[in-house]
Amino acid sequence: MNERSQQDDSLLTNTVAGRIAMNKSQETVGSFVDVGWGRLIFAHTFPDPHSVAEILLQEKLNRRDIAFYVNDPQLVLRVAPQDLFLDPSTTYRLDLKKWKRQGQIESHVRVTGVENKDDINEMNRIYSSNGMVPVDPETVWRDREEERFKYFVARPQDSEQIIGVSLGVDHMFCFDDMFNSSSLWALAVDPQTKYPGVGTELVSHLADSFAQRGRDFMDLSVLEESEAAVRLYEGLGFERVPVFTVKRRNHINEPLFIAQDVQEGFNPYATIIIDEALRRGISVEAIDPQRGYFRLGHGNRRITCRESLCELTSSISMCRCADKQLTAELFSEAGLTVPDQVAYSNDDKVAEFLEKHPRVVVKPAQGEQGIGVAVDLQNLEEVLAAIKTASFHADTVLLEQFVEGIDLRIVVINMEVVAAAVRKPAEILGTGRHTIQQLLEKVSRRRKAATGGESQIPIDDETLRCIRSEGFELEDVLPEGKHLQVRRTANLHTGGTIHDVTPQLSETLREAAVRAAMTLEIPVVGLDFLVPSVEGEQYYIIEANERPGLANHEPQPTAERFIDLLFPYTINDPN
Repeated sequence: MNERSQQDDSLLTNTVAGRIAMNKSQETVGSFVDVGWGRLIFAHTFPDPHSVAEILLQEKLNRRDIAFYVNDPQLVLRVAPQDLFLDPSTTYRLDLKKWKRQGQIESHVRVTGVENKDDINEMNRIYSSNGMVPVDPETVWRDREEERFKYFVARPQDSEQIIGVSLGVDHMFCFDDMFNSSSLWALAVDPQTKYPGVGTELVSHLADSFAQRGRDFMDLSVLEESEAAVRLYEGLGFERVPVFTVKRRNHINEPLFIAQDVQEGFNPYATIIIDEALRRGISVEAIDPQRGYFRLGHGNRRITCRESLCELTSSISMCRCADKQLTAELFSEAGLTVPDQVAYSNDDKVAEFLEKHPRVVVKPAQGEQGIGVAVDLQNLEEVLAAIKTASFHADTVLLEQFVEGIDLRIVVINMEVVAAAVRKPAEILGTGRHTIQQLLEKVSRRRKAATGGESQIPIDDETLRCIRSEGFELEDVLPEGKHLQVRRTANLHTGGTIHDVTPQLSETLREAAVRAAMTLEIPVVGLDFLVPSVEGEQYYIIEANERPGLANHEPQPTAERFIDLLFPYTINDPN
């Protein structure tokens, strides 16, 4: 605890008591609480607009302070208009005196407090995947028994996995609150979870907790464009109230105070690069947002990109990646391990390949996003049907040895491994009430919302084949708790999920990925591996993607390394 002596007339912060004092009079100036990602500042406890502005200007690097309940925001902004801005969020309030939990259906989710330090790492994974500020682990762990604030995490009933997080702040323990209120902050749900109702359960748990403490209200702040969150809160009984919030201009808050016209229309894979460019003072010209084309400029240098594909990737490198048969041949010649593969010529050759490899993959020789790919085919009839489907997407169709293993994507930029992630095929969880088709639609909507429309589960021949192989049809009600994998491939565009494993990646796999990039002579590439373990030495390289989705690998610094490659002199640029 930091204490001020009788003689000290400087402005100091006290993170435990959550207060500041100023001048020799010992008079309390205002109240705040450090919650791990920054300070929640109760602006109405400060004597004047100037003192609110001053405390905001003391914000630390990579933190996000929030001044809540600002009575005269225009006067606060007047103190430092170049440094502060009015947050474009709406405040919602829940009357806890009238609160009653909705519905009697048993939830698949349970809510607990933070139980160990690994929980905090998982919280930060979820925050990063939602583009939110991670917490300081030491602050959260040290203050986990605090009365003023507490983090809660959501887990499946049958697992310790963390799939959601929220923060509750009890105002009565932070200052003498005449309104007997509380607030909810930093609600986030794992965008890749298959469990429904996670956000509802977290909000309801906090409302229950504060109502039991005798609090009258629970407030929260949400952006109007967060339509799903607004629907959640309004559905639970929250109502809008005229409360203002002020924040400091920093790189974290940039999307809130900088015009977003440049990013409009671009998908997440282009947006993550554009955002990093803007942070460095690099100009962005939108060329064709729907197709992902934009031009970056700094000084006299101009580079045109299509998402992570740029002018530095040569046409030769692109051709090598586009032709999957050529890719495999080049890798094999370089001493890298690839599955056995042949191009379809006639049905007899298919039968011969099946004799040699009883389980095969069929895919177009050109293409991306898993289109036309069928996996783990084990009889001639299935293979010939898959060949017919794949032939609609390319003139050449490949038969490939099926290899079991973990689906691993490694991103190499400028001949260095930047990110590695395990990709898992789309699956659904039975409720005992919904048909398989209804569950597919629910999960698909969630994946689509979480990826800006880039990921959803198609109900096509491959999905039907997977469902029927487990003895089900689309119209069947999936038993409660039953997990059903509905795709064999883990491609993100067809509903797959991705999980960062960069720290665990073995040196052997790192070296293989860099050697593959060097073989293709390509500066940016996503390499698809199948491995028994991400920490082991065995692998097969399946194919290479010249335009990997960098947004899929947060929190790894993929966009930063991409801009480093294009504009190396901006790495330490203060802009």
